[in-house]
Amino acid sequence: MDLLRHHCLAQPDKTAIELIDEPPTANQIVTYGQLEARVLRTMALLRALDVTPGDRVALQLPKRLPFVYLHLAIMRLGAICLPLNTGYPARELAYFLEDAEARFFFAADGAQSAVAPILADLPALQTCIWIGEAEVAFEELIAPYQPSDATSVSLPADPHTTCLMIYTSGTTGRPKGAELTHGNLTANLASLHEAWGWRNDDVLLHVLPIFHVHGLIVALQGALHAGATTLMTTRFDPVQTLQLLIERSCTVLMAVPTIHRRLVDAPNAERYSLRHLRLVTSGSDRLPDDLFKQFEARFGVRLLERYGMSETGMNLSNPLHGERRVGSVGLPLPGVEVRIVDAETEQPLPDGVVGEVQVRGANVCKGYWRQPDKTAAAFTPDGWLRTGDLGVRAPDGYFTLKGRSKDLIISGGYNIYPPEVELALADHPAVEMSAVVGCPDAEWGERVVALVVRRAGLAAVNEDDLIAFCRQRLAVYKAPRRVIFVDALPRNALGKVQKVQLRTEYCGYESDG
Repeated sequence: MDLLRHHCLAQPDKTAIELIDEPPTANQIVTYGQLEARVLRTMALLRALDVTPGDRVALQLPKRLPFVYLHLAIMRLGAICLPLNTGYPARELAYFLEDAEARFFFAADGAQSAVAPILADLPALQTCIWIGEAEVAFEELIAPYQPSDATSVSLPADPHTTCLMIYTSGTTGRPKGAELTHGNLTANLASLHEAWGWRNDDVLLHVLPIFHVHGLIVALQGALHAGATTLMTTRFDPVQTLQLLIERSCTVLMAVPTIHRRLVDAPNAERYSLRHLRLVTSGSDRLPDDLFKQFEARFGVRLLERYGMSETGMNLSNPLHGERRVGSVGLPLPGVEVRIVDAETEQPLPDGVVGEVQVRGANVCKGYWRQPDKTAAAFTPDGWLRTGDLGVRAPDGYFTLKGRSKDLIISGGYNIYPPEVELALADHPAVEMSAVVGCPDAEWGERVVALVVRRAGLAAVNEDDLIAFCRQRLAVYKAPRRVIFVDALPRNALGKVQKVQLRTEYCGYESDG
């Protein structure tokens, strides 16, 4: 019996999730017993829709309880959950649904008019379910089904069965689906349970999106795995967050540097002491040293920085008890191997020498959905994942990241891959060519900047035009925040655009990249 089901049976009256909504009177409390019953009803609904093991079921739903019920039910049926950002416009959404060959799609009712036109061109898509935002709409949908209708369904016994697919891009362009298995999630949750000391009496304040690994698995399922209580906010507000952390006696907060920065800068932030929190993590982007120090000085709690990926969940973490080193992402988690190698020879490097970070363990995904060539390229013959990130290991085992996959931009905790933005810009008739880089930003970590060469005779296009054009084709967070028009892009002898030079000239990075 998995741990979540154990908690549902052992403590049916304990609050599993409380949805912190606006207005506060609309808060919804779900006990562990109610969670189990609603997941079983949802499983029965999915079975009635003919969802079978291996089917890809896409979710483009807001951060509310129906998303949680569907996610858990899909995995328990042996199908594959495909969570998608609600900010994806129709064009991007169509790519994910088509590439995954999703048979089922659950989406917000309010998005129907924008999304419906693309669905006819997706031959694999069998069923679309449109759900109203209020929880009652989903509860009415599953009301005809009884928990007993799903009790005969056994959990997938094979840990190698894919249960979750997270799309992640690469330097070659189109996003690819990382296949995470039941074994991957179980292994990562177990190692985090041990490393971070998850407790049954923990109260997690959940302020992250739930369409990616950080918010969905590490935070939400981490709390459920421990039998803890999750207070799940539907939107982030720094003052509300600080108040909730104190008024509700929260013990755990997981966030990204952008959120930590907003908490430090919140009005009257100095009035709030967070010393009662036993764990405040930071991830999904590099935590600036000054923010690390400011957060501790302001709130009396030391941030715990860690390192993970969509393909692996968490890999490294500063210790819960022990030195939380400024600038370091800490030590390998239990059951996870991490090494630094020469990128060319792939031979391990001695401590103190910068090289590529490679990861191996039961937490690492099985590969990329129907892309055997990219899967083969991502792994060494003996099973190490080539992360593309640069790092160094200290003699005492602490790892420090020294750079990321060469073109990756991380803004507000979201990964943005320049080829996606460059492909969107290429669709504009006035764009001859472009290069997209990340420039430092005090609030977001990095901002997307596009260097654009105009097509001859079509110079009338301006910065606002191109930003609006990209926002019609990409999630808003991926669109450039600035467009700089240039006469030409610097290239090397082989014709490759020199992004290091662009980052140096326009972003203020050092010339060594």
